[in-house]
Amino acid sequence: MQQNIFRKFLEDRGWRLTKQRNAILQKAFSCKGHFDPESLYMEMRKKGMKASRASVYRTLNLLCECGLVGKVSKTEHGTIYEHTLGSHHDHMVCTDCGEIIEFYSESLEKLQEEICREMDFEGKSHILEIRGHCRHCRMKKNVLGGESSNG
Repeated sequence: MQQNIFRKFLEDRGWRLTKQRNAILQKAFSCKGHFDPESLYMEMRKKGMKASRASVYRTLNLLCECGLVGKVSKTEHGTIYEHTLGSHHDHMVCTDCGEIIEFYSESLEKLQEEICREMDFEGKSHILEIRGHCRHCRMKKNVLGGESSNG
């Protein structure tokens, strides 16, 4: 399915679905959950697949453009991606450890639709990313903070 969508997207622009682009597409969709371009590239190299680092980055940008892949978050290590076929969800990103928590809120979706109606705006998609600190990192800070104030 994703191969047909990508092929049509490329053909509409006068481009081809090359072996490299198809390999990158297949590898990206074999990833479970979130992935980053560098890991994708290294995994392809390990398996003996032919694709340059630049091709991986360019192809991921094309996959984003055609809606098959989305950018989840930009971290100090680079951009994190995920497949966008399937159910919609939003993200909470821990700025300490980088954990990404997916969530869906029907009330948020309805609020966005309501705001679009009020503003006479036709929304097609959205990305919601809440940045902060996960439970684990907050607990770690509390423990460390408590120890330093006692010692």
